[in-house]
Amino acid sequence: MQKNFHYKTAFVILCIICISLITLNIYLPKKQVDAFSSQVLSRGSTGQDVKELQERLIFIGFLDDKADGVFGWNTYWALRNFQKEFGMKVDGVAGTKLKEKLTKATKNYKGNTANNTSNNNTSNNNNKPAKPNTSNPNNSNAKPNNKPIANAPNGYTDNDIKLMANAVYGESRGEPYIGQVAVAAVILNRLTNASFPNSIAGVIYQPGAFTAVADGQINLTPNAQAKKAVIDAINGWDPTTGCIYYYNPKTATNQWIRGRPIILTIGQHIFCK
Repeated sequence: MQKNFHYKTAFVILCIICISLITLNIYLPKKQVDAFSSQVLSRGSTGQDVKELQERLIFIGFLDDKADGVFGWNTYWALRNFQKEFGMKVDGVAGTKLKEKLTKATKNYKGNTANNTSNNNTSNNNNKPAKPNTSNPNNSNAKPNNKPIANAPNGYTDNDIKLMANAVYGESRGEPYIGQVAVAAVILNRLTNASFPNSIAGVIYQPGAFTAVADGQINLTPNAQAKKAVIDAINGWDPTTGCIYYYNPKTATNQWIRGRPIILTIGQHIFCK
């Protein structure tokens, strides 16, 4: 009798466990699927893969267009600029390596962003080059033509400012305010230096350029102070007087950076040229 009771109790417990597992499987958020398919995308391609490619390029400021799922000239030039600034072969074709690089550069992308207005009709822009110098197909130096947001200083886009704020927060939170402005100023100084990419996204995501990108802190949500530091830097405040490098002497292991001419120290960072 007692043995039967134990069997019944064990059966009830097992049923409860099974029901709980089924419930968890239904209500727990599913792991995000891998981006893209294996399809190689080029001008003339259409479909969901192209739409995601466009949305990701819009997300980091390389494409100023609607994500309509049609690989036209605007997408082609945006992709070439991305390839150039990320040190890839510049051919305007989205293969496996390009998709991996773009996915890594858009970790915060969650699909169907506010800037990506779906449109099933092909834009007229897909029938002509987005750049005026289309007679030279090898010219990939043009800067992405992003629309500035209202009241944004000097024509920087909303994505530019958001991305810079993420970088400033990831690199220098805890530093004095002037040190955060200095980090933003270094990003801007690189933007105008021929040795660096010519877009905000290109500068920030340049391989090995910023620790926050390498360790994922670029994905942290910036606070209001980081955003204010970016605006102050864009408006012309440069505490570094033109520096294009900085490092923390307590953590830096790169001997090359330690050999750069030191200009000043702000907080934990040494700024140099």
